[in-house]
Amino acid sequence: MVRVLAETNSIANNFLAELRDVELQKDGLRFRRNLERLGEIFAYEISKTLDFNETEVITPLGTATVKKSEKNIVLATILRAGLPMHQGMLNYFDFAGNAFISAYRKHHKDGSFEINLQYITCPDLNNSVLIITDPMLATGQSIAKTLKELTRYGKPKSIHIVSAIAAREGVDHVHRYLPSAHLWLGDIDEELTAKSYIVPGLGDAGDLSFGEKLQN
Repeated sequence: MVRVLAETNSIANNFLAELRDVELQKDGLRFRRNLERLGEIFAYEISKTLDFNETEVITPLGTATVKKSEKNIVLATILRAGLPMHQGMLNYFDFAGNAFISAYRKHHKDGSFEINLQYITCPDLNNSVLIITDPMLATGQSIAKTLKELTRYGKPKSIHIVSAIAAREGVDHVHRYLPSAHLWLGDIDEELTAKSYIVPGLGDAGDLSFGEKLQN
């Protein structure tokens, strides 16, 4: 299943437009906040797919029967670019467990690269709803390798992958590697350069969020 926010008119399109705008990107605070806002929107959309159970709560005037979602949710993100979207998710799923993964590309002289993971912390994933946020889904290799490593912590009952911008190639790779995963995307771009940068994309989400390589 793939759901793309840009295919439906909503306020999410404003946030995506600002994330792509090279002039607005100079405001790191706004860039981070827009990623956080998208995380909140994705959290709301994903919540519609969760299991809900009826329960009773005591009000000042009586008892109300309400529906509450399951709470066995684990939010995972790839450092550092994923932190703002992860926070947006956590704003809504404030009861969730959290997993963090440190990953980087090691480039070779021939232009190829490999994904290296240096650090993972993760709670038990057995029978959980696992939601992984990474703002840019380029080749899909980082997500695939991350999920392979996370299986050491248990078997989730469902997997959701969330990205602001994805390349078609990355979407196809994830489909091949994880056909049962749910993809939640802000938008899909068709072009991926030889160095695996998404075009038109939005640039380097980590640098833009945390103050490196910004234009003056």
